[in-house]
Amino acid sequence: MGTGLSKDADGSSHGSEEGEENLDHAGGQLYVSLKMENFKLKGELIPHVYGSVPLVGSWDSSKALSMERESASMWELSFVVPPNHETLDFKFLLKPKYSNAPCVDEEGPNRLLTGGTLQGESRLAVFKNGDEILECRVFIKADRVSPFDLAASWRAYQENLQPSTVRGIPDVSINSTPVAGAENGSSASLELDLEHYVVPAPSTSANSALVYAANNAENPRFSNVDGPGNASFSYKDSVVSADRPATIKQMEVVIPDPSKIYSGSGMVESKSVGTFSSLQKQDGHRGLFVDRGVGSPRLVKSSSSGAFSSGLKLDTETKNSMPAAAGAVAAAAVADQMLGPKEDRHLAIVLVGLPARGKTFTAAKLTRYLRWLGHDTKHFNVGKYRRLKHGSNQSADFFRADNPEGMEARNEVAALAMDDMISWMEEGGQVGIFDATNSNRKRRNMLMKMAEGKCKIIFLETLCNDERIIERNIRLKIQQSPDYAEQPDFKAGLQDFKSRLANYEKVYETVEEGSYIKMIDMASGHGGQIQVNNISGYLPGRIVFFLVNTHLTPRPILLTRHGESRDNVRGRIGGDTVLSDAGEIYAKKLTNFVEKRLKSEKAASIWTSTLQRTIITASPIPGFPKIQWRALDEINAGVCDGMTYEEIKKNMPEEYEARKKDKLRYRYPRGESYLDVIQRLEPVIIELERQRAPVVVISHQAVLRALYAYFADRPLKEIPHIEVPLHTIIEIQMGVTGVQEKRYKLMD
Repeated sequence: MGTGLSKDADGSSHGSEEGEENLDHAGGQLYVSLKMENFKLKGELIPHVYGSVPLVGSWDSSKALSMERESASMWELSFVVPPNHETLDFKFLLKPKYSNAPCVDEEGPNRLLTGGTLQGESRLAVFKNGDEILECRVFIKADRVSPFDLAASWRAYQENLQPSTVRGIPDVSINSTPVAGAENGSSASLELDLEHYVVPAPSTSANSALVYAANNAENPRFSNVDGPGNASFSYKDSVVSADRPATIKQMEVVIPDPSKIYSGSGMVESKSVGTFSSLQKQDGHRGLFVDRGVGSPRLVKSSSSGAFSSGLKLDTETKNSMPAAAGAVAAAAVADQMLGPKEDRHLAIVLVGLPARGKTFTAAKLTRYLRWLGHDTKHFNVGKYRRLKHGSNQSADFFRADNPEGMEARNEVAALAMDDMISWMEEGGQVGIFDATNSNRKRRNMLMKMAEGKCKIIFLETLCNDERIIERNIRLKIQQSPDYAEQPDFKAGLQDFKSRLANYEKVYETVEEGSYIKMIDMASGHGGQIQVNNISGYLPGRIVFFLVNTHLTPRPILLTRHGESRDNVRGRIGGDTVLSDAGEIYAKKLTNFVEKRLKSEKAASIWTSTLQRTIITASPIPGFPKIQWRALDEINAGVCDGMTYEEIKKNMPEEYEARKKDKLRYRYPRGESYLDVIQRLEPVIIELERQRAPVVVISHQAVLRALYAYFADRPLKEIPHIEVPLHTIIEIQMGVTGVQEKRYKLMD
C-alpha cells in the first residue's frame, strides 16, 4: 500500500521513496502502526499509548489510546497522520482492565515520532510493576497511503460491519437488532396529528427549497459596465489553443447501484490510468480500515483471506467500485489538527453541462459544504448576471448558436461574472464556483485565458442520460426559474425551454481539456460514474470525495438534543449523567413521534453519541438499528467539564472572558473549540449525505449547532449562537429542490 518506512527493535530500517512526491501532491498520508510484543504480559494489564497531543490524550492517562490484541503476544495501535506532522511525544502505559489500581508508566525518557520515524536509539519498553519488571519489544512501521486507499479500506470495513473500539467504548457501534417493543406511558403520548407540534422555524432556517438556488448566488458588481458590450474584458481576444498537452492523471470511478452492491468479502479494486497513485500498491497488506471517529484509524485483520486485491471474482458492475469517503475524511480530520493551513492557491470550480442537468443544485451544495469547512467560497451564477443585464424574458432564439447578438450578450455576462470572481479572489476569496452551461470549448478557453496566473480552474461537468430525471428537472425549472416567472402558460414555457435545450445540444462539446471532474448519471441514486482527470491537492481531493457521496434521493434527517439531563437541571456543562424526570418523559414522546413519522421507513436508523444521556433517550425507540458515534459526543469542556458558567467566571475569569470574546475559536483548556467539533463532524456529514433512508440524530447542543449550520448554510461565526432548544425536533428534508426545515416542539 504505497511506499513505506519501518523500524524495529534492533534499530534497522528499510523503505523506498518511489512515488513519494506523487502521494504528497495527491493528499498522501502516513499510516503508522505501533506494536508491542511480550509473551508474559497478563490479560488484566492492557497496553496503552499516551502523549503530547489530543490524539493520544495530552498526557492524561485516563484518555490514553488503548492498544488492541493482534495475537497472543502482540498488541497494536494504528493511526493516520500527514507526512509532515508535528513531533509526537509519547510513552507506553499499562492500565488495569478490571480494577482501579494505578497505571504503570514506561520507564525512561519519552519517545519521539517525527515523519513516521521513531527518533533516537531504539530500546525495549520497560515497566516496573511492583517487584516485577516487564520488558516488551517495540515495533513501528509507517506506510504512505493515498486518500483513495483509505476510502477503499473504509468500504471494506463497512461491508464487514466490524465496529472498532478505542478508550474502552465503540467509536461507531451498531445495534442492528430492533427492539421488539417499548413502553410508551400514556402520560407521554402524542396527539395523532404531528402538525399539532409544529412551531415556526427561525427566519434564518434551512428552507433553501423555497428559493430558486441561482437567486442565492453572488450579485453582479457591474461597476465598470455602462451598457451592453462595455465589459472590461474582451472575450473575443481570449481564446486559448485547444491543442493542450496530453492528460497527466486520469481515473474513472464507478458508483454502483446500492441495491446491487456486491456484499462479499468487502474487497474493492479501483481502476487508474497514467501516473495517478491509487490502489495499485497495496500488495502484502492484510486488513480493513476502521474509522475511529475523531481518534486514530486502525487496520484490523480481515475475516476473509488475502489482500484487498486477491481472492475475489468481481463482476464488471462492481469491479471499479469507488468506496465511501468517510474513512478518508476521518483521516483528513486528523491531518487538519496537525497540519494547519492548507493551500493558498485560489481555486475556481467551473460548471459544465446542458440545462436541466443539476448544475446549479450541485454548485449550491458544494458551496455550502466548503463554507462549512471554513473555506471562503462564493457561488457565481451567470444566469443571474444575464437576467439583471438583459432581462429575464428571453425566448429560446436568444440561445441559438447562430444568433450573433445572443452569443455576444451571453459571452459578455460570462466574462463579467468571471471578472467579478477573480476580483473577489484577489481581495482574499479562496474558492469560486462558476455556474453556467460553458457548453463549448471556445467558452471554456476564454475562461482559462482569464484565469491564467490568477487561479486554478477545475471543470465540473454534469451529464445525465436518464430522460425521466431530465423531464423532472425541466418542469422544476419552469416552476422556479425567474426566466418563466411572467409566463402564465406552463405548456408554452415548457415548449420554449425544450427549444432552448435543443439549441444547446446542437453545439455541446464535452470537456476533454485541463483538469476536470465528470459526474455521469449521479443524480438518479441508482449508481453512476465519476471521471477524474489531472486532479491533485488537498482541497480538490476533498471535493471529489464529497461529490462521490452526494445524491438527490429525498429523505428526512431529524435532529434533536437528548432529553433533559440532571446536569442540565444543575446548569453544569459536559458530564455524563442520566436523564431528569422531564428528560425521561421526552424520551417516550420522542419514541411516539418517531414511530408515527417514520412508520413506513423500514430502512431508517437512529444515530446517537456515546454518552449515556443520548443512548437513554434513544433506547425506547423500537424497530430501527441504533448507531453510536463518538464524533457526535458533546464538545469537550476539558478542565471545565462538570462546572457551571458561574463557577468558571469566578474561578477562571480569564478563560470566561476569552470564551465570551470568541466562542467559535475558543478552546477549553485540554478540551475543544467549536472549530474542533466541526472538524470531527465531517465524517458524519459525509455519511448523512450518503444515506438514502431517514436518519434520526440524537446528540448535544454544540454538535447539533454545527450540523444544523451545514444544512442551513449559516456562517461559521454564527454557529455558537444558533438556537437548538431542548425537547424540540428539527426536521431537515433533503431532495432535488434543496433543503427544507420544519420544527416540532414536543414539550416545554
